[in-house]
Amino acid sequence: MAIFQKYNAFIDALCSGGHNLKTAAYKVALTNTAPNAAVDTTFSAPPPAAANGYPSGGASPTVTSAATSGGVFTLKLQDTVFIASSGGIGPFRYVIVYNSTTSGLIGFYDYGSSLTLNATDTFTTDFDDANGVLTVQ
Repeated sequence: MAIFQKYNAFIDALCSGGHNLKTAAYKVALTNTAPNAAVDTTFSAPPPAAANGYPSGGASPTVTSAATSGGVFTLKLQDTVFIASSGGIGPFRYVIVYNSTTSGLIGFYDYGSSLTLNATDTFTTDFDDANGVLTVQ
């Protein structure tokens, strides 16, 4: 599993009230354009075209928990499955998680090499069920 890396802009926005992590609508986008955690501020990386099983702007994961316990906020998202139809999806190397309410970037996973899904292939973003996508403490 790739390691989640937060964007600097996410931390900045979080500290200045730019994200409401409890009520935000999230998106999971695929892209082959390398993110720059230090510089990127809003979602604008060109994902694959909205076609062949890939929705515009990425998939909308279900929030399974966005709660604080013992002074630690944890965001848990349900795994997202992309299923390619004829024509396929990709190539992509990066999976970006962003707040679609504000287009604010949160973080990304780097899978190390580009992937392409052919018709009927699936790709699952396997979010950590125990520790969540991210914690704030």
